[in-house]
Amino acid sequence: MRAPGVYFQEGNIACAEGAMAAGLGLFAGYPITPASEIMHHLARALPKTGGRFIQMEDEIASMAAITGASWTGLKSMTATSGPGFSLMTENLGFAYMTETPCVIVNVQRAGPSTGQATKPGTGDVMQARFGSHGDYEMIALSPNSVQEMFDFTVKSFNFAEKYRTPVVLLADAGIGHIREKFTIPEKIDLVERKRPLTDDKEFFHSDAEDHVPPMPAFGDGRELLVTGSTHRGNGTRDTAGYETQDRLVRRLKAKIDDNRNDIIEWEEDEVDDAELVVVSYGSMSRPARGAVSKARQSGLKVGFFRPKVIWPSPEKRLRDIGTNSKILLAELSLRGYRMEVERCVGSENMHVYDRLNSLPTIDRIYRCIKEVMK
Repeated sequence: MRAPGVYFQEGNIACAEGAMAAGLGLFAGYPITPASEIMHHLARALPKTGGRFIQMEDEIASMAAITGASWTGLKSMTATSGPGFSLMTENLGFAYMTETPCVIVNVQRAGPSTGQATKPGTGDVMQARFGSHGDYEMIALSPNSVQEMFDFTVKSFNFAEKYRTPVVLLADAGIGHIREKFTIPEKIDLVERKRPLTDDKEFFHSDAEDHVPPMPAFGDGRELLVTGSTHRGNGTRDTAGYETQDRLVRRLKAKIDDNRNDIIEWEEDEVDDAELVVVSYGSMSRPARGAVSKARQSGLKVGFFRPKVIWPSPEKRLRDIGTNSKILLAELSLRGYRMEVERCVGSENMHVYDRLNSLPTIDRIYRCIKEVMK
């Protein structure tokens, strides 16, 4: 783990450094382009910090390993790209159901299937939200710089620990492989999971305002049952009762929904007076923001909005913006965030600049802005 200071490095390395700064105890993964540098770096660096690194036989086992590690009390993480993320989703659903804090990094690439392994894409946005079956809410962050790869990895661990849930870092190949300066600060604020008190016996139910129950670890000496089946507050299975399922799943949803104001984050610029607002995220947001600046300089009333947290969605703010302005969504996908933005602002008010495989120039997005504003 590197000392505080300024470094010039690629996004994937900054992500690995952010994980170690957050207290990563175990990384389990399988190599896949364009995320492999995270694994390579941690294979060398993590054991030097007292952490554990293991290469698993596939992504299914990787997700299982970090889930198990979390229940021993370790902060855990895996990293992959689209095809590997697809393999992880069943065990990811288990982690949501068992309220297991862990971090999954998806450095997205152009798909479907194996697609183009070295090209960026953001087609996994809806998969991250709905990839596993059943009813659940989730947290996903979208970095657009090397600095945010570091910062958002730390933040992902903090959200995972605070809300006792898996958290997905939705990066893309453009951000994973770009090289630029980033800073490791002297002080990093970390969140640790809520531990049980002496007389706690229910680790899957909470009457607390945040809906988050305490989490013991295997080996603590407590009677501890962990199952992906519907379970009571003490962990025992109840696969027949309506009340148990209703109480459990509604709380899993509420602990994200009711705390969304603590979770959601975005940046915006010149939105309130804009006739058109460009919405973008990930690596596409970099040329998109440049195009907005060029449009403003040419006298067009154009604003910029970037969700830093993709899920839960900043839906209220998007609706407010869509009430007064046209929306242009710029993304590296044909479907990534499109359905969500359209749901919030309405199809009649929405325009799309989609791109596959590579980032466009600022001028290309600028021309699209002018076309929409005619």
